[in-house]
Amino acid sequence: MIHEVFMPALSSTMTEGKIVSWEKAPGDKVEKGETILIVESDKADMDVESFNEGFLAVVISEAGSAVPVGETIALIAETEAEIEEAKAKAASLGSGAPAAAAPAPVAAAAPAPVAAAAPAPVAASAPVASAGTNGRAIASPRARKLAKELKVDLTGLVGSGPHGRIVAEDVERAAGRAPVAPAVTPAASAPVAAPVVAAPAIAATPVALPPLSGEAKAMTTLQKAVVNNMNQSLSVPVFRVGYTITTDKLDALYKQVKSKGVTMTALLAKAVALALRKYPIVNAAYAPDAIQYRSEINVAVAVAMPDGGLITPVLRNADATDLYSLSRQWKDLVDRARAKQLQPDEYTTGTFTLSNLGMFGVDRFDAILPPGQGAILAVGASKPQVVATKDGMFGVKTQMQVNLTADHRIIYGADAASFLKELADVIENQTASLTL
Repeated sequence: MIHEVFMPALSSTMTEGKIVSWEKAPGDKVEKGETILIVESDKADMDVESFNEGFLAVVISEAGSAVPVGETIALIAETEAEIEEAKAKAASLGSGAPAAAAPAPVAAAAPAPVAAAAPAPVAASAPVASAGTNGRAIASPRARKLAKELKVDLTGLVGSGPHGRIVAEDVERAAGRAPVAPAVTPAASAPVAAPVVAAPAIAATPVALPPLSGEAKAMTTLQKAVVNNMNQSLSVPVFRVGYTITTDKLDALYKQVKSKGVTMTALLAKAVALALRKYPIVNAAYAPDAIQYRSEINVAVAVAMPDGGLITPVLRNADATDLYSLSRQWKDLVDRARAKQLQPDEYTTGTFTLSNLGMFGVDRFDAILPPGQGAILAVGASKPQVVATKDGMFGVKTQMQVNLTADHRIIYGADAASFLKELADVIENQTASLTL
């Protein structure tokens, strides 16, 4: 019997996937549940496993191809005798022909052991043996491809990536080669800001300028996903409201808890979440002729990716999670986001988004509303300002500008203004509540 392998939908928003690499070559034996290829979805690289046992007879879409969801990308023959029959069927289908409706014989692999691996992220400086899923070593797609080229057995190999994940450098060391430094400049372990700017909410990776060759460069799958989301946002009627918040107490709190691993991202996410508790309408979303209130407050935070585009890892239940746990979660999310290891529910479940360009010294900006959410907050830089005091004198206070972009179908001006006033009150007068 011949089985078709379809391009799977690895997330609810995925319309096409890019084949990063085939882990099996035509003629190779395939076991049920074994990884046969790596697919780049809209925002992550994921292993794809076979539902069938047999032989990979024909690869219709080669590595590097962008293929619509549901299209046939390969054929698996149950026996070696059927391989020639599969090749004939592939010729009749034609390269890239849409597949007939049928249960997809491919499934996304089980997520890499993130929560199960350890209660807290494993430091990169302390390599551990890579735990496997069903006996299979956890490794990045690039590491798997390199291991095949260098003939390195991944079983039992010590991984230095997040949660013991095997990365390319580990494979090179096992093969006796000096690891090659990555082309992209790695993100700093802690963002650096000018003394007058509050600690940034997101860690930045320097973005390399494109070559001035005059040539058009194809967009990545992630960049295409961003374009699609932005186009969807154009259909939503939005309005924007700005507010000035004094951050002296927030900055003082940050200095106290920074040494304990707390990030400014966690502080801002916590403050936003506490304000959303009192104004759930800002955490809601529009549904046809209805307002969809959320049972959780999940704060998504925009992060720039090294190779272009952005992703929004989500801090789940930010209002009910303590500050130190939020900080640990955020570090783990950012590390895995930049390694393209996030699972879809880790970047698609946000109910409110936080975007910070203040780290670049930007005073104020307006953010574009993400699809499926009611509001997004743009955070500017925190800088010393000369202000008038209540006694008629002048003083210096550290202030930042925030701008809320809201869906006017469900959120009105008074709602937005009240939420921002509450957020300012939390940051200016209730900083003790952030550490609870």
